[in-house]
Amino acid sequence: MGRFWCFAHAVISMAYFFHKLGFGHFVPNLTIGAPVIESLRKHTKAYLDCHLMVTNPLDYVEPLGKAGASGFTFHVEVSKENWQELIQRIKSKGMRPGVALKPGTPIEEVFPLVESENPVEMVLVMTVEPGFGGQKFMLDTMDKVRTLRKKFPALDIEVDGGLGPSTIEVAASAGANCIVAGSSVFGAAEPAQVISILRNSVEEAQRIS
Repeated sequence: MGRFWCFAHAVISMAYFFHKLGFGHFVPNLTIGAPVIESLRKHTKAYLDCHLMVTNPLDYVEPLGKAGASGFTFHVEVSKENWQELIQRIKSKGMRPGVALKPGTPIEEVFPLVESENPVEMVLVMTVEPGFGGQKFMLDTMDKVRTLRKKFPALDIEVDGGLGPSTIEVAASAGANCIVAGSSVFGAAEPAQVISILRNSVEEAQRIS
């Protein structure tokens, strides 16, 4: 757990309307797809973290792997029947598998994916409802982070939604070591200063834990 990741990261969401789940939709906003990942990869060796808020994540494993994605995080809510295949396919394409869950999903639903013989390597706890930036941090989601950290001490635990200087300490102290920051970084007058605050808070929490 001796690492810190701060992703001023764009969530990959190949969706259109949340309510049209039968058509492969999960959230209403389309952001970044494989072509953008491919373009970024040509200019950086950075870790490109891809969070798939889609109902058919298997369809995106190959194109994102080919594009140069580093991590592929899918939602447990839409992968209850095929998560083993998903993990295997993600790893076969050279990406690091992660699983995400929405605020209302019980944390116990990800336990089998972490405890599997071929497990995910990260759990993403959504701290806002997925789909829109700039939402208020949901404090009660920290109970999930604490549960994960206690049960899986070495697991990478990511949090996404409402993270910034005013919320980072509670997330870091709960056990989160991978921080997704969007609005708080891009909307700051000094983005580098915000990233430094986030990094220092996580590193300090790890030091005293």
